[in-house]
Amino acid sequence: MANAGNFLGGGEDPRISIDAGAPGGPIAPQQRLLHDPAVSFDEYHYYALRTRAEEDSAQHLETGHKTGILQIIFPPKNGPSAVSTTPPNESPGNDEKRQGSVTADTNLTRIDQRLHISNEEWTNASRALRTATWAACFYLITTDILGPFGIGFAIGTLGWGPGIALFTVFGLAAGYGGYLLWISFLGLDSYEFPLRNYGDLAFRIYGSIPRHFVNILQSIQLLCSVGLIVISNGQAISQVSKFRLCYAVCCLIWAICGFGLGQVRTLQRFGWLANVAIWINLMIMFISMGTIAHSPPNYSVAAFGSAGATTVPADVTPDANGVFPPVKHYAGLPNPSSLIGSINGLMQGVYAYSGAQLFIEFMAEMRRPRDFIKAMWGAQCFIYIVYMFYGCFVYGYQGQYTYSLAYLGVSPYGWQTVGNMLAVLSGIIAAALYGNIGIKVLYNNVLMDLFNAPPLTTKKGKILWATIVPIYWSIAYIVAAAIPDFFGLVSVVAAFCAVQFTYSFPPILALGYIIHKGAMRPDENFDPATGQVTHFDSGLRRWARGFMKGPWYFSVLNVIHIGAALATAGLGAYAAIMGMIAAFKDPQVNAFSCHSPLDSS
Repeated sequence: MANAGNFLGGGEDPRISIDAGAPGGPIAPQQRLLHDPAVSFDEYHYYALRTRAEEDSAQHLETGHKTGILQIIFPPKNGPSAVSTTPPNESPGNDEKRQGSVTADTNLTRIDQRLHISNEEWTNASRALRTATWAACFYLITTDILGPFGIGFAIGTLGWGPGIALFTVFGLAAGYGGYLLWISFLGLDSYEFPLRNYGDLAFRIYGSIPRHFVNILQSIQLLCSVGLIVISNGQAISQVSKFRLCYAVCCLIWAICGFGLGQVRTLQRFGWLANVAIWINLMIMFISMGTIAHSPPNYSVAAFGSAGATTVPADVTPDANGVFPPVKHYAGLPNPSSLIGSINGLMQGVYAYSGAQLFIEFMAEMRRPRDFIKAMWGAQCFIYIVYMFYGCFVYGYQGQYTYSLAYLGVSPYGWQTVGNMLAVLSGIIAAALYGNIGIKVLYNNVLMDLFNAPPLTTKKGKILWATIVPIYWSIAYIVAAAIPDFFGLVSVVAAFCAVQFTYSFPPILALGYIIHKGAMRPDENFDPATGQVTHFDSGLRRWARGFMKGPWYFSVLNVIHIGAALATAGLGAYAAIMGMIAAFKDPQVNAFSCHSPLDSS
């Protein structure tokens, strides 16, 4: 396979072509298959460098524009940070001429409709799809309803020291993973060969099988994430109704809401929604902190989903007179013999940084992908500072009674209602974002690849999208609702999916990218005039050179990172599976029942 580059094979590299002037000529990018194994890493990298140069050139033409604080807080749909869809050396007045045969109804996935498209028309069509700014991406990254409200619970299951230390380490590792995805994306994405999703990046570095594996795993996580938010919103509504409304109906309401909100197709449009979601989350934090500081914990839900119930059940069990134990804190692990409970709590904390699964999709729709690093580090710092403060505050006041969703652990009914209603609004926005990416992964890799479905920019594509959205949300609801242990499901998704996309896959992909790039000698090149790639060696010798030229300490760091991430994922998977086994032995309420799991009566 050309783009996999025979990483482990010692035979001749199929890309070797000493005769750069071989007959046949190049094949234009628009005449390639969507995921063509014949396209080499060198070709992807050549066009990526050319695209980055064009973006840099456009940036120099915009040096007089400044991004003000209001543009960051309220990102505009169009602004000076945009990369023009007109190449730098061409007049904007030629747009109509350049578009040529590329119309709204052109199905770019079909070879027969792309044969008559010129190179300029092809690249301009790719430029037109990139509309998101870095400020919008900042809000998209931080839109995560499960993140802030599970940190107190994670600290409660780990204790002060381990909880804060691990959350800090995971934050730094998540930021490093985002950086690795960024450098890999910049080196392989171009207008000629645009990267669309996480699986595309895996394909260009390792080949088709890793691409399918990543796409399947990402689809599972996004589907479960949508379902989890539907269920958590259902729990909130059931609590607001004082459990008088059927629990199954409470959850179903939000699945139906997703039918409408899921019709938003572009991430730029999600920028405003994500902006709103963050401010809502901050309001919930401030309201819940004020309430928690002046009221006792919500003892009625202590036996279900609290930190104490997970690690030391005796800490949340009332005595013969119905009096609950006082609030208790632990400096270290609350129960060293209950490692499974602590690890499951840690997986809740991991969810705060699980947005890396969407980073490639965000960069794919950015006008200037180089700016993504600002959005990513800004979001990671925001998440760490705000979430850590909130988690420590909640655990400091509620101790072992800290609930897995902090706003549900507030005892006064009035403030419960305020927090719940705000949380469901923020949650449905996050679910719509996950659903948007999830459907795009399904659409681009199944419907377009296998069934030649029309692009989403066409009228037929829009109709097909509108049809798929309710089906997707219905499946997400059914999958999540059928599992009786909400907390356990979060742990399973975090261990099998979130840890991989945030911590395991980035160094694995970056290591392959570094080796490919480092193995390229100065006298080797891709010639766009002939379409030929010139290599002078292959096999282990070539990959060893790439590893050492990484530089070697960067490559070694990634190998260590991979080992640590896989070990964490394995530990989390074991704890999650054991927890789910225990949950199914002791039947709990699922979302097909009218009885709410929060109702202890």
